[in-house]
Amino acid sequence: MTASSCASSSAAKSPQRGRTYAIEREAMYPEDVDPESGCRLPLPRREQLDDAGRRTYDSLADPTGGTIRGLRGPGGILLHSPQLSRHARPLNRYLRHEAGLGGRVRELAILTTARELDSQFEWAAHEPQALSEGISPEIIEVIKHREDTNDLDEADAIVIELGREIFGARKVASATFARSLRHFGRRALVDLVALMGNYAGTAALLTAFDMQLDPDQPLPPPP
Repeated sequence: MTASSCASSSAAKSPQRGRTYAIEREAMYPEDVDPESGCRLPLPRREQLDDAGRRTYDSLADPTGGTIRGLRGPGGILLHSPQLSRHARPLNRYLRHEAGLGGRVRELAILTTARELDSQFEWAAHEPQALSEGISPEIIEVIKHREDTNDLDEADAIVIELGREIFGARKVASATFARSLRHFGRRALVDLVALMGNYAGTAALLTAFDMQLDPDQPLPPPP
């Protein structure tokens, strides 16, 4: 166990120690990070948005609005470009919920993308989602530590290997492509790769604007 995970564990045992730990973590934010937004941009202001932007703002601010991170995350960053947000959110919604990939494939794809791009924020947001979709801690460890996928179910292994080759090798082998196409078919494979690309774009936003984990959020282990 790393020192950071020990700190997270001890903080969780006591509310007072947890608050102290959160304050210490926030104080460690880089100087150019806004403590309210957790990134290099301030939180978007509702009164500065047009009607469509305000509807998006309200959806992000609503705990039941269907987003994982609300305003303090990629959704808040995107709102600084309201037109981009207006187009990006429906695409993300389609890929996550309407493409028919299923929750398990979706979260395997997102976790693999986050791991291959070393996006801690994306990983921390989606690891609980993966567990809720029935992905075992053992499979999560395979993704996290880039372990062999030979013992996994075929569908799980295909998603992980495809993501590793796209983002790690930056070339998909003919055998990997043929296996993926045979299992998913044309439409689902296009949607799957587009989903990974969508979250690669999110990882780029999180990196450029230095999105921080919440002060009270356990640190994922280092790559």
